[in-house]
Formats: sequence, structure tokens, C-alpha cells
Amino acid sequence: MNNVLRTFIKNTLVNRSLKVLLLRVGGVFLFFLLSLFLTNFFDPEIVGRYDFTRSTLLILGGICLLGTNQAIIYYSGVLVAQDSLGGLHRVYQKMVTIIVGTSLVFLVLVLLIPDSFFNTFFEKADASELVFKIVLALSAFAMTMLNIDTLRGLKRTLFSELYRNIFRYLPFFLGAILLFATQNAHWLVEVYLLGFVVLALVSTIQVVIAFHKSETPDRSINYSYNSIFKKSYPMALSAVSYFMMQSIDIILLGKFTDFDTVAFYSVAVKLATATSLALQSVNIIIAPKIAEVFKKQELESLNKMIKNSARLIFMLSLPALAVLALFATFFLGLFGSEYTVAKEALYILLLGQFFNTLCGPVAIYMNMTGKQHVLHQILIVGFATNLICNWFFIPEFGMIGAAWATALSMILWNVIAVLYTYKKDRIKTFIS
Repeated sequence: MNNVLRTFIKNTLVNRSLKVLLLRVGGVFLFFLLSLFLTNFFDPEIVGRYDFTRSTLLILGGICLLGTNQAIIYYSGVLVAQDSLGGLHRVYQKMVTIIVGTSLVFLVLVLLIPDSFFNTFFEKADASELVFKIVLALSAFAMTMLNIDTLRGLKRTLFSELYRNIFRYLPFFLGAILLFATQNAHWLVEVYLLGFVVLALVSTIQVVIAFHKSETPDRSINYSYNSIFKKSYPMALSAVSYFMMQSIDIILLGKFTDFDTVAFYSVAVKLATATSLALQSVNIIIAPKIAEVFKKQELESLNKMIKNSARLIFMLSLPALAVLALFATFFLGLFGSEYTVAKEALYILLLGQFFNTLCGPVAIYMNMTGKQHVLHQILIVGFATNLICNWFFIPEFGMIGAAWATALSMILWNVIAVLYTYKKDRIKTFIS
């Protein structure tokens, strides 16, 4: 038994995935310490405003990125297959230009739209001011996300995960502690957004150093803006659809209810999302490898990698799902006694995450094997379902309606993607 376990752990995929998973667990631990601090020491209305800002930033930032953060992983895999990873810096430079351009477009649009539009739509007096602050931070958020995945593409996976899971929350956590100590809790949103400005600057310096130190070959393979856009925009549509499915429930709760309800429900979302750590960790490791192996048409090796990944994801995720389901009241209560009202919503969200786990790394497989267009169409169907359900369920059922809308749309798009992948490539991304 010990020999079997030792062999299992020494497997390259398992070993690297476990290292990434440990960093992700550390990040989740830090994130939940931050959340516990906020919910226990800040008013729920302020916490809800922060959660609303965070969700909106995810959606707008996903649009601003235009899929460049995922495309950089694809290009790293392709360039490795062509023995020219050193050429990745030219792709990166063009992606930075794309991000700056899209950020400016958002800024101009928000300046042109009357404040009354945002205030009326969200039924909040200061909604326009909040949206403007979010848009000002878009370029910093997008650069941070691009830099994180660029480091991963350059084989600096541990550095990448440190930024994604530790450094991403640390400036905000320290800022929140300072706000509490100085009794300036009303600046919480501003400190959160300012944290990404710091991260963008520091991570850009790290990327520049990584490129400078890189000794990988460069065969002067050049990709045009047009070719980068054609490759990245389907990934952008997929990512934005996915982000919107994760965030539209919180945004519409902010519209139809109050920020206190947003805060309660957001805790349930964070707890449920934490169970996808294994899926995310395995995806981090296999993404560039899928692109490389698929490019070489080593289909037997690809099938084996996906099968092992699906089993690893399920094996690592199931304990977390079970513990959260069994001790839901305890975990919600850690954030404050009033947060236990989200218990039923948490159960529903865990059901959606269970199906997500069963379906394995289907999204990353499709993105890395030239099926981005199909994936974004599937995710748009999922998002449309999510949006319609949220729009009708939330006014009637509140956070329970939001949870059902999210879970049902997650199950729908995963099932469609798994069936398409199996029919197209005979690859079982689901547990088997």
C-alpha cells in the first residue's frame, strides 16, 4: 500500500498538481481569513458593497482581457511544441497593447453614459460612482491577470500561483486591517481596487525579469494582432460567460435586494467555490501540456492525461464537498451568526459544484484544442439560462433563487460540453 501511494505521489502530474493545490489551499485560507475579518468587523452593508464591486470587476475585467490571459497559455504550449518559447515576449507585448486599448474604451463609455442610468438600473444612489471607480481599476486588474498566466506560460508556475493565491489578497487584507484600526471602513472598496494597482506594477516587473532571464530558444515566430485576437476572443467570450455565471447572481441580488443580502449570499458562494480548488489546480498544470500534446497529435497520451486528471480532480474534491455539506452551519457561522441564513443556498451551490467536479477538465481541454468557438457558444447558453433564471427567481425567492439559477446553469453547460467533447474526439473528460 505504501509503495502504491509513493508511486502515485511521484507521478509528475500528481506531484505538480499537489504543489499547486497546496498554494491554492494557502490562498483560500488567506482569502477566508480576509472574509472572516470583514464579516466580523465590518458592517454587512459595506461588505456587500465590496462583494458587488468584486463581482462587477470580474465581469468587466474578463471583457477587458479579451481572453489574452488564457491565450498566453495556449501560445506557450504551441511555442514549446515548435521549440521557440523565447518568442512568447512578442505575444505578451501585443496583448498588453490590447488590454490598454480595451480599458480606455470602457473608460470613455462610462464617461459618456449619464450617471442617472446606473443609479436607476441598480436602484442605488451612488451606483454610478461605484461603476466609475471599478472602470478606473480595470487596466490594473487585467494586467495582473495577464501577468499571472504569463509567468505560468514561462514555466514559473509557483511564482504564478503565489501571485494568484497569496499576493492577490495580501495588499487588500493589510489595507482592511489599517481601515479598521483607523475607523475608516467606508474606504474599503477603494482600498480593494488600489490593491490591483500595486499588484499590476509588481507583477509586470516580475514578468520583465522572467523574460530577461529566460534562456529558451526563439525561432522568431511572429503572431499578428489579428491572429492573436482570433485565438483569444473566443476564449474571452468563454471566460466572460463563465465569470458572468459566477457573478450575475450577486449583481442582480444587489439590484433586487440590499447589500446585506449580497454579503450573506456571497459567503455561501465563496465556500462553494472553494471546493473547485482541485479542478483549478489540475487545470493549471495540464493546460499548456494539452496544447503541446494535441499539437503533436499524440492522442493516446492525451487521452491518458485527461483520464488521470479527471480522477485526480474527483478524488481531491469529494472530501471538501462532503465536509462543507455536513458542517454547513458551522462554517457559515464563522462569518457571523447572521450569515447562517445562507445555509440552504450553500447546499444548492454545492450540488452545482459536485456536477462541475464530475465533468472534469472539460473547459480547459476545449480551450487548448482549438474548440474555443464551441465552448463560448456553450457557455453563452449557460449564461443566458443563468441570467433568465436569476432575473425571475431572485425577486420571488431571493438568495435561494440565485443559488438555483447558478447551480442549474452550471450543470447545463458542463453536461453539454462533456457530450460534445466525447462525440467529437472520443475523449472522456468526465470521471470514468
